[in-house]
Amino acid sequence: MPAATSRSSLQVVRYLLSLAAGAAMPLGFSPFDFWPVPMLAVAIIFLLTRTLPIKTATMCGFLFGVGMFGVGTSWIYVSIHEFGAASPMLAGLLTGLFVLGISALMIMPVFLLYSWLNQRQAGALPPWQQALIFSGIWVLFEWVRSWLLTGFPWLLSGYALLDRPFAALAPVIGTYGLSLLMVATACLLFALIIPAKQQRTPNIIALFIALVCWGLSWPLNNIAWTEKTGDISFSAVQGNIPQNLKWDPDFIHTTIINYIGLSEDQWQQELIIWPENAIPLFYNRARGLMAQLDRMARQNNSTLILGMPVDDNAGSETRYFNSILSLGEGYLPSEGPGRYDKQKLVPFGEYVPMESLLRGLIDFFNLPMSEFSRGDSEQPLLKAGEVTIAPYICYEVVYPDFVVQMAQESGLLITISNDTWFGKSIGPVQHFQIARMRALETGRFMIRATNDGITALIDEKGRVVKTIPRFTHGVLSATAEVREGQTPFMMYGSWPVLLLSLLLISLPLYVNPRKRSQ
Repeated sequence: MPAATSRSSLQVVRYLLSLAAGAAMPLGFSPFDFWPVPMLAVAIIFLLTRTLPIKTATMCGFLFGVGMFGVGTSWIYVSIHEFGAASPMLAGLLTGLFVLGISALMIMPVFLLYSWLNQRQAGALPPWQQALIFSGIWVLFEWVRSWLLTGFPWLLSGYALLDRPFAALAPVIGTYGLSLLMVATACLLFALIIPAKQQRTPNIIALFIALVCWGLSWPLNNIAWTEKTGDISFSAVQGNIPQNLKWDPDFIHTTIINYIGLSEDQWQQELIIWPENAIPLFYNRARGLMAQLDRMARQNNSTLILGMPVDDNAGSETRYFNSILSLGEGYLPSEGPGRYDKQKLVPFGEYVPMESLLRGLIDFFNLPMSEFSRGDSEQPLLKAGEVTIAPYICYEVVYPDFVVQMAQESGLLITISNDTWFGKSIGPVQHFQIARMRALETGRFMIRATNDGITALIDEKGRVVKTIPRFTHGVLSATAEVREGQTPFMMYGSWPVLLLSLLLISLPLYVNPRKRSQ
């Protein structure tokens, strides 16, 4: 076989392995939960790309991203096809464009920078340094993914550790810290098989340090970062309204009757929660209903927290918000109902980028409630009697630093959602896993109320205390702890991990200055 043909075949094998490693990555997250798989996948792509030319390594990284997001975010197709009225071909095309775009923007730069640093050192970096540099770049770009173009912090490596003893590190170092520990350990383990006799000892030392960090999770399991100050009884109502009927004007009355009926025997609870956009009417068209619900809550010394769209007529034009309102004991006498407007909007679902070009082009770009405005960054927390609540609407719970910032003065977390958009796909289960990690990072109980599941009570360790079946209408009744205090992650956020990642990336400039000057 000619040498050129052999090299071409080897390159194809590399590309296929990169794609396959990326496609395996989501197996580490819910609902599969094979947590070692992401470590293996990342280690494989690290070994594949460590000595390749920049162009080839970058393409391998791109294909890794295509595999990871192609499998891990396949639920986007469900939303576009089943609820965006797009044909299978068009839905597949749009989903494919999303996967290609996010892989090019968020994953490919990891390998471009990593390979460039290797080439810059003229191949002089030992495997243990390559492993640490790769780990630092990986985590830095996981963080970049949380804010670039509004952010998409999905499939963060650290989520795979949620139900393991090592998750006890999350209140200290957060999800990005868990990602760094996972990726660094995997790469250092595999670096041991690389022939480098003179560098074996530093590699073993670095690996030992990583394993010590893993070991620290065991004593941390017994530490309570926050303390209980009280309890609150609640009922979370799961209406299970079909998405294709939710915004149908002829079905709105049925929806309202459904929620009122499910709540009829729950007014003895201190708190009742309805999910995102439970009332499919703008606030100003539902003032009579809101007054009725407020009276019912007040008569029973209860608080009703519900999701609904709000049309705000203040100023020269009407603005629309995806909001949470609190009625009854959550009513603020001087300001009216407690209110929180969603800050982290979903592109195309809640607003349309380049609206003048895309609006009306196809049905998907004209979904109901896709003209929302962004809520103000300085909003008061909600109240349920004397309990201060940090509220999050659907997608907002995927942002680690955003969640801990809002949780600072709260005693309880609430997230409401409508994952009906994603049917029976893996998307809602992944979303639930992410919400559980936020409870663990903040050391607070979280109540999650959704339209068709997963409705649940999550404790301060991220464990599921109680839940009700998906795709049924029902009520979850329980008692949640109110807690105070701060975890280390709440105090410092992701900055220590990000600074450590930058230090690892710049490591060759200090460890190997002779090569730098050549």
